[in-house]
Amino acid sequence: MARGTLIWLADAGALSDTALQRYLAWLTPGELARHGRFVREQRRRQFVAGRVLLRMALAPLLRVPAQQVLLEERNGQAPRLLTPVPGGPAPGFSISHSGRWVACAVGEDAVGLDIEVRDPSRDLAALARQAFDADEMAHWQQMQRWEDADRVEGFYRLWSEKEARIKLGMAVGGYCVAVPHEELSVVLCSAVKLESVPQPVLVTLP
Repeated sequence: MARGTLIWLADAGALSDTALQRYLAWLTPGELARHGRFVREQRRRQFVAGRVLLRMALAPLLRVPAQQVLLEERNGQAPRLLTPVPGGPAPGFSISHSGRWVACAVGEDAVGLDIEVRDPSRDLAALARQAFDADEMAHWQQMQRWEDADRVEGFYRLWSEKEARIKLGMAVGGYCVAVPHEELSVVLCSAVKLESVPQPVLVTLP
């Protein structure tokens, strides 16, 4: 796989308001500015929890406390790691969120991660028309012959892979794997062939 890749998953909905306020001190000025632009409370919560989770995952590689991991905010792109990496290149990483969940993937190679809550009540046909290209729509049309549960899972698998590829920066090529989870569609993509499927580690934010 993208060698040594880890996927960390946390329940942002379990965080108290007090904890969220405390975590704001971990963020850089650029991150705080972006946080302040979010209108919805859920999105602010996801953003803070995701950045804290990413810092926790990066900290052992950087050999610094999580609070000291510096990330530079970039408009429309993933953040840039500013903290030097002892004796090696910067790790690849990716953040995703859906509903109450936040997740990050960290590895030695570039990665793209996407998670989506599998919600069968949504208008999947409308979402497909809005988001999918011609090839993806062809796959979606083939799924219409499937049982309902399989069709829902197939839709979110297709959607998650599309988003993970966008984050990786590869519309085609690369290697993607679906990571099993009872509630979420989880897809990890890498430019390097995946030797095995990393299992998400459920983390409780301190």
